[in-house]
Amino acid sequence: MLAEANPLPGAPPAGARDRPRPTDVAPSDADRARAWLEVDLAALVLNARRVRDAAGVPLLVMVKAEAYGLGAVPVARALAAVDPWGYGVASAAEGAALRAAGVRGRVVVFTPLLPDDLPRAHAAALTPTLHRAADVRRWAALGGGAWHLAVDTGMARAGARWDALDDALLAAARDVPPEGAYTHLHSADEGGEDAERVRAEQVARFRAAVAQLPTRPPVLHVENGPAVERGGRSAWDLVRPGLYLYGASCVVREGSAALPAPEPVAHLRARVVDLRTLRDGESVSYGATWRACGPRRIATVAAGYGDGYRRALSNRGVALVHGREAPVAGRVTMDMTMLDVTDAPCALGDAVTLLGHDGDRVLTADAVAARAEVSPYELLTGLRLRVPHVYRGAD
Repeated sequence: MLAEANPLPGAPPAGARDRPRPTDVAPSDADRARAWLEVDLAALVLNARRVRDAAGVPLLVMVKAEAYGLGAVPVARALAAVDPWGYGVASAAEGAALRAAGVRGRVVVFTPLLPDDLPRAHAAALTPTLHRAADVRRWAALGGGAWHLAVDTGMARAGARWDALDDALLAAARDVPPEGAYTHLHSADEGGEDAERVRAEQVARFRAAVAQLPTRPPVLHVENGPAVERGGRSAWDLVRPGLYLYGASCVVREGSAALPAPEPVAHLRARVVDLRTLRDGESVSYGATWRACGPRRIATVAAGYGDGYRRALSNRGVALVHGREAPVAGRVTMDMTMLDVTDAPCALGDAVTLLGHDGDRVLTADAVAARAEVSPYELLTGLRLRVPHVYRGAD
């Protein structure tokens, strides 16, 4: 049986609100925004249900980095609809912010904590992932509570090596048994026989490491979202979905995929703030990298790389204007992006879609990231910047 969460502290943890977070606006306020991000919480919950049903075990949903740029607190509240086992964060500050907002249940910190961070984690009733005997002892001295053992099976990023669990760590695990143990699959999104072999090797290493522990922890977790997308039903106690929840995937869809493509969740909109007609040969934006071939109509929209719309989309991105594609003309600037709207109906004040749905058309996070030659992880987390977030589709 899975353990109950630590009781919450009586007051919000100190420092829980000492960092910037996405600005929330009411849906009606989008009418006045220069640019905004619509977050479809109903699509988020649908994606989570698909993962849970395919895996057949509870979810430890990853909400680190402001839920991949979409806002950790509203996302965590919406995901309560799927009754997750817990929430995954990257720091004590992220976990404390969830606690300050009233989020209950396990909050697991996956980045190794330095000794000075352990008191803050304990005060906020967080669950650290530990792999050094001294840190396990420090955690116990603070009063203890649930902790998970991080095992490195080939990622070489954090955790105790599967083949080097030292006597001190094993003794600490005997005296202060971990609630859970986990590893991270470094090639879960890769296809082919080599990737399958590597994944099997990592799993075997993890099993060997767990076998060395004095007792089997009640909760073992290995699979991230891509692993569930490929493999479906889990052999472990939890799965840890992240990117798929937020409407993107690094997994090439194949006939054997256990999950369909995710529903888009993030929709980046911006207003048309200027329109002009260029003559043949006239240029647009910095460096004059785009020139008109004949008369062209150019729209300036009020979003740029300062809002998370990547500069790499210069001269290669597209937007949706009343359901029609309009290519990016010239370099994306910090605050504005220019579009060639010669073939699209467009008026001052119109809302343009840079990411997401516009009627029946959609620019998926995967497709936009591919045009920018970045991963969808980078694309979505970049949306944490200054655009206000509008939440739709859930209470």
